[in-house]
Amino acid sequence: MRTNLSAYRGCLLGLAVGDAMGLTVNKKTLAQIREDYGPAGLLGYDLVNGFADISSHTQIAAYSANGLLLGLTHGQGATAYPRYIAQALKEWAKIQHLPGDPMRRSCWLSHVRQLRQRHCMDARTLDALTRDVLGSPEKPSNQADGAGTLCAAVPVGLFFYPERMEVQQIGLLGTQTVALTHGHPLAFLSGAVLSYVIAGIIQDEESSMEQHFCHGAEAVAAQFGEEYPQARELRTLLEQAVALAKRPELAHWQVMEQLGCNSCAQVLAGAMYAVLASHGDFDSAMIIAVNHSGKSAAVGAVTGAVLGAAMGEEALPEFYLECLEPVGVLRELATDLYNGCPKEWRVRLFDDDWDKKYTQGQPVERSGWAEG
Repeated sequence: MRTNLSAYRGCLLGLAVGDAMGLTVNKKTLAQIREDYGPAGLLGYDLVNGFADISSHTQIAAYSANGLLLGLTHGQGATAYPRYIAQALKEWAKIQHLPGDPMRRSCWLSHVRQLRQRHCMDARTLDALTRDVLGSPEKPSNQADGAGTLCAAVPVGLFFYPERMEVQQIGLLGTQTVALTHGHPLAFLSGAVLSYVIAGIIQDEESSMEQHFCHGAEAVAAQFGEEYPQARELRTLLEQAVALAKRPELAHWQVMEQLGCNSCAQVLAGAMYAVLASHGDFDSAMIIAVNHSGKSAAVGAVTGAVLGAAMGEEALPEFYLECLEPVGVLRELATDLYNGCPKEWRVRLFDDDWDKKYTQGQPVERSGWAEG
């Protein structure tokens, strides 16, 4: 059963909104944020020349989606998807290092100015992606536990259709995606939870947000618990975040400081808390998600992705989108994720725009999107 296109667009746009808002205060402590913006902290974008900048979290999520769609177009099956995600992320990393390199590009996003600008905030991610061999859950390349590629798991959740893959492949692909750069089990298992949560929201509109969070944590513990005892540790942390959201007497900033919001698992826990404690109000969730001493951009991005998927594009306040540069590109990418490859659904055997983007690696010409 096909679901709502608005949810796909809302997910990627919400991710970018939270990323852009959190980027302003990402390296500041709570005390510094309050000193700069007042006791209530940052309450919206801090614009630069009228625009809100995105960071590597949005870029990495977009390139992950591009990689998945490359794999789908080439029709090599679910086992090949991690290789195509790796190919896309390595291309992004090379552009970050050498923006003027005239290399052959397999991703159409590599021609889009807003997704080429250097905003990598995690040196570990960039370093890992420049290696010849990337990591996997079975053969981790390091023991990094940061949230550098956590948002790459968001498109994995959007990519799921029951007709396309088995449910457990969501969790497996989520771990494989994050493990490309971050080898600590708590990091790549968090990627699996986030993939399950996004897929659950998209496919099941009846369950509550708390149910989606708990199901994601339980599914990962059941799927990976024997091999990785950290899966139970992660479930405990996420259950703590859910429980804290039910205690209105606690100040939001106190909870976020308690959760830490630095490691990958803590970022996911902080986002879960922000979503639940805000009771579905997007503005309130953004304020909770970014005002703390941890990784504000990462927590904001995950929070925005989850709420955007649940609420849809129409529920995102327009003032968040009107000054966010890559909105048109992200809408197009979300539409491609929603529609899937024309050959997959046997609707059309050939599509000029799809072929140009996912076979030739070229954008479809739209004003101001591609670099000259």
